[in-house]
Amino acid sequence: MGLPRLPLRLATFAVIELRRIVHDPWEIVSRIIQPVLWLLLFGETLTRLHAFPTPGEIPYLTYLAPGIIAQSAVFVAIFYGIMLVWDRDAGLLAKMLATPTPRSAIVAGKAFAASVRGLVQAVVILILAALLSVGILWDPLTLLAAAVFVVLGASFFACLSMVLAGLVRHRDRMMGIGQAISLPLFFASNALYPTSVMPVPLQYVSAGNPMSYEVDALRGLLVGTPCHLALDAVVLLGSTALMVVLASQLLMRLVR
Repeated sequence: MGLPRLPLRLATFAVIELRRIVHDPWEIVSRIIQPVLWLLLFGETLTRLHAFPTPGEIPYLTYLAPGIIAQSAVFVAIFYGIMLVWDRDAGLLAKMLATPTPRSAIVAGKAFAASVRGLVQAVVILILAALLSVGILWDPLTLLAAAVFVVLGASFFACLSMVLAGLVRHRDRMMGIGQAISLPLFFASNALYPTSVMPVPLQYVSAGNPMSYEVDALRGLLVGTPCHLALDAVVLLGSTALMVVLASQLLMRLVR
């Protein structure tokens, strides 16, 4: 079961995830509340205060929207390791590992499933942005490129979560770790404010945070601010590939 059948496996995981969303839409509603609050309360308030400088004097709410899109996808993906532990406890993971499917395909499939949820939430936030008259560039090719970066960002953080699951192996600990790292990743990125206003040590942290590269790409595509799309893509692709390899190696440790 090699590389040629990987797209079929990814599509299968995506269909399963979409069916879960259809059967339990309230989960999407509950997860979308936090990013909506960030956009409505935090964004509207700081827009009035003019608290942060923005490139080209664009409204802060417009500047913030791509960061909230990235945040919503990351907050879903970072808890995917818990789902892997649930699969282990239910005996599903052992059955998947007993099939000819490569471990990398299992990891990539689950990461792709996380990105499907991230895309659904991104669409909801874009609809809200349209209702708030946020200055999003609505070109179809631009939106498609932004969707690719949402997929890459969600895939990286889902794989990171699965790596942590392979190291920790306990559901309760995974929940705590997910909560412990999701907000620091968010605040130590350029999602809320330009890196220029951060203390210098935090700027170095932001430079090593893949979420910063996702936000940079989304902001450039959706808002038109200066960005480094090639660098953003290389960093996210390389980071995701590394996490897939690590998570694949740690899958067997979960079932021992």
